[in-house]
Formats: sequence, structure tokens, C-alpha cells
Amino acid sequence: MKRRSFVKTTILSTAAATIMPQFVFAQSETKNQSRMYYELRTYTLKDSNQQSLVESYFEKAAIPALNRLGIKNVGVFTELKPTGQSTIVVLIPYQSLAEFETVNAKLEEDKTYRSAAATYLNAPSTAPAYERIESSLLKAFSNMPGLELPPKGKRIFELRRYEHASEAAGVKKREMFNDAGEIDIFRRLGFKPVFFGETIIGEYRPNLIYMVSFEDMEAHGRHWKAFGSDPEWKKISAIPEYADSKLVSKITAIFLQPAPYSQI
Repeated sequence: MKRRSFVKTTILSTAAATIMPQFVFAQSETKNQSRMYYELRTYTLKDSNQQSLVESYFEKAAIPALNRLGIKNVGVFTELKPTGQSTIVVLIPYQSLAEFETVNAKLEEDKTYRSAAATYLNAPSTAPAYERIESSLLKAFSNMPGLELPPKGKRIFELRRYEHASEAAGVKKREMFNDAGEIDIFRRLGFKPVFFGETIIGEYRPNLIYMVSFEDMEAHGRHWKAFGSDPEWKKISAIPEYADSKLVSKITAIFLQPAPYSQI
């Protein structure tokens, strides 16, 4: 397989004791369970003051409040090698659309949250907490219906978005991941997937977005090299209906590191 060209964008590991990676299933364990929804936010910032304010908001106000509501494993990340001021990427998992729909109203009723978040929520227009928030709503894949936490320890994350030329192409690419076994290849080769999701609301649709984690950039390179030469992957990708040229019109990738207080 020819290596794809990765375009960096602002949207967008305890080692295993055996060959197969040991995953911690955060919310659900089999594809027979209900599929989760993920809110993926990207905060655009102009300076370190804004970064400090947004990070403090999530560490001291948002994450504790979401946890009190039963929303666990909230991820907060910064860019691994930003070219300027880093963006902040936030992943919030929900058990259902109803949970997503009601979360803001519940936060507004939480006096502890409002007090802890006051500086962020009431930042004046002359000194805003951030420049802008981009947000997407994703639905988990059937073959990975819930969030999975990578092992604790040294790790980096790669957030990837695959854009499709048509909705039909998106259906086929998700089929490739779910039914043809692409996710299974990831697991067998030691990738540590965090989530796979179809973007149902957001920019650059139709697309899918997923996150995988590695110990470091060297491990990232080894894993993707192994993936490209894997016999099972070569077999799947050789099927005419799964040709990348038909299903994927653009790939974007961003490398992230977890904030100290991130729950992923």
C-alpha cells in the first residue's frame, strides 16, 4: 500500500504483556451494546492566557461537573508540536443523544460548577477565554460502540479524519472498518484505538474521525509500517469496492498529548 499523505490541521501508552494489547473498556465491551456519541471540540486560542483559562475551566469546573452527572472519561489534549499557539482538543463521551441534549441545562443548575467556572463563563469581550470553538457530534462505530482507554503511562494520540466524496463512499468505508475487519487489524498489530465515530453534525461532512494512541512517535512509525505491509490489510484493500481512491478523498491528522488532568 502506498502511504497516504497526512495533512496537519486544527480540527482536528503500560506496555502489553502479550502480543495482543490489553484494553480497558471504559463504557461498553461488545458491539451488541448501544453505540455512544462523542462531542469533539477544538478551541482556537490566541495566547497562553487563553490556554490557561480554558485548561483551568476543564480541570477545575467542567470535568468535575460532568463526572458528577455520570459522564466519565473526558479527554483534554494539546498539540504535540504546535506551529503557533496550541489548540485544545476536548472529547466528551455520552451514553445517548438524550444525555448530550440535556447536559448544558444540568450544568446551568449546578451551583458548584457555575462558581468554579465563573472566570471562564464570564470572561469579557475585551479579554475572551478563547477565539472560537469548533464542535462536531459523532456516533460510535458498531464494531467499537464505546470508548476504550489506553494503558496508563507515556503516550501520544493521533486524531485522524477521513473525508468522503459522497455519503455512499462513507458507508463503504465504515463497512471496511467494521465488517471487513480493519479495526481488528489495528488491534492485532498493537494499535490502541480510543474511538471510531461517524460525524453526524460538524464540518467537512461526510467524514469519519478516529483516535489511536502510541507510546511515542517512533512507535507510531513502526505500527503504521506494519499496518501497510500486513497481509490481511493488503487483502482487504485490494478489493475493488474498497479502493481508497473511491472511498477517501482527503485525510487529515493531528498529533496530540494529554493534559495532566485528562481522563483519557
